[in-house]
Amino acid sequence: MAGGHGAQPFPIRFANELEVVVFPETIWSLLVDPKAWPSFYPGVEHVQLLDRHDSLRLGTRFATNLAGQDVFASVREFKPMTRIAWGGYPKVSEESKAYHGWAITPTPNGCHLWTEETMHGPHWIEMAKKLPMPYGAPPRNFLQISPRSRANAKAVATKLLSPSGGLG
Repeated sequence: MAGGHGAQPFPIRFANELEVVVFPETIWSLLVDPKAWPSFYPGVEHVQLLDRHDSLRLGTRFATNLAGQDVFASVREFKPMTRIAWGGYPKVSEESKAYHGWAITPTPNGCHLWTEETMHGPHWIEMAKKLPMPYGAPPRNFLQISPRSRANAKAVATKLLSPSGGLG
């Protein structure tokens, strides 16, 4: 995925993959409904769609607060049930960019989720310097990188594996 940005360097990268016993349609419905994000995406305080859409689609612009950062973003990739990605920047630093993609692959027991977030620019670099663990550590299991990552994976798994979200 490489952040969907071609050959640009990205000093900050988080990636995770997870096998879940959940229908791909359930995963997709949560990803395209930003109103649902606070229930499984730690750090998201609100999401405001800026184009009068009621769910995400290619080109949808939105504003959110993620981990204390006010961010503007837009959907850059949109392949229903298989791939969605958005890119944007924090309000305080338009030259600092972030890109977050999700890939969903059906499996016999549910689906394989793969997600990657890449960041570059002065704002993200300065924030990374303040973290106890290196933001740009070599790609490893997302669950080992940060407390936010662990909470995110646990929350997604808990939400998606519930009786209303899972395969049975």
